Amino acid sequence: MNNASKSTIGLFERYLSLWVALCIAVGIAAGVARPAAFAAIAAFEYASVNLVVAVLIWVMIFPMMVNVDFSSLRDVGKRPKGLCITLVVNWILKPFTMAALGIVFFEYVFAGFVDPQTAQEYIAGMILLGVAPCTAMVFVWSQLVRGDANYTLVQVSINDLIMVFAFAPLAALLLGVTNIVVPWDTLLLSVVLYVVVPLVAGYFTRSILDGTGSGERIGQFTARLKPFSIVGLLATVILLFGFQAQTILDKPLVIALIAVPLLIQSYGIFFIAYGWAYLWRVPFTTAAPAALIGTSNFFELAVAVAISLFGLHSGAALATVVGVLVEVPVMLSLVALANRTRGHFS
Repeated sequence: MNNASKSTIGLFERYLSLWVALCIAVGIAAGVARPAAFAAIAAFEYASVNLVVAVLIWVMIFPMMVNVDFSSLRDVGKRPKGLCITLVVNWILKPFTMAALGIVFFEYVFAGFVDPQTAQEYIAGMILLGVAPCTAMVFVWSQLVRGDANYTLVQVSINDLIMVFAFAPLAALLLGVTNIVVPWDTLLLSVVLYVVVPLVAGYFTRSILDGTGSGERIGQFTARLKPFSIVGLLATVILLFGFQAQTILDKPLVIALIAVPLLIQSYGIFFIAYGWAYLWRVPFTTAAPAALIGTSNFFELAVAVAISLFGLHSGAALATVVGVLVEVPVMLSLVALANRTRGHFS
């Protein structure tokens, strides 16, 4: 990766895995030292939604939704091949391969290391990651490969619209395939809370800020919110690992077990999308973002829904947080690979 590319990613994003790892350590230590405090936080919920975590998730998601520009949808026909790759990978291929990998590893390969009930929860967490395509970080990955910014914006806007309608049915279908009872009311409530509400709030906030059409005020607004978004993410990680502290100490290999299928999924999806784009002669500035958005996950949404459906102490919640830990180093390695292979594209 060259210096120009490095300059487009902030200190927090570049070392996100380090910050998450530190927060994991803090969360585990705090969970062991103060279990009563974490139990009190866990009990602070309404309709299966933990209110503390809900606030933190909203703080994370809202700035991302302000960046979504639905006026970009008028450009939807300008890159039909790249958009086709994005939609097929995100909504047809990725959810099902993630579910398949979860079943293969936790019902067969790792069956001797994990009890059946916990294995089902890990699979559920992986499924929730698989049906939540990236919303925010894809802008970072696109910048790092010097991708077409307008095309990336179109991708994100369309994915967010599809997510409103497709996330709950896809999640329910795949969770049902793995024999997990899906509480539809909780799932739909989660979609409303963590997709519809922040998306609508982001739309109206953007409309108010973007009166001049320059986008400068939007950039200033989201920049001011960024520190709160970072705190929300890291505080959520601390809470989740605090709730899971004893389980992790009793089974220290569990994070590695969850990471294996997630790594296979990430690299596999990228090479499918990137190879497809190469064979289809898609220009690099479109091909690279198309492959990267299919690889990356909207882990904030996955974490929130896992907590709502299965609880703060569940294996599903833990699996989604491991997704945060795995994603950034994987995505940076794929960005470096894309930049090295730029010359093979038109």
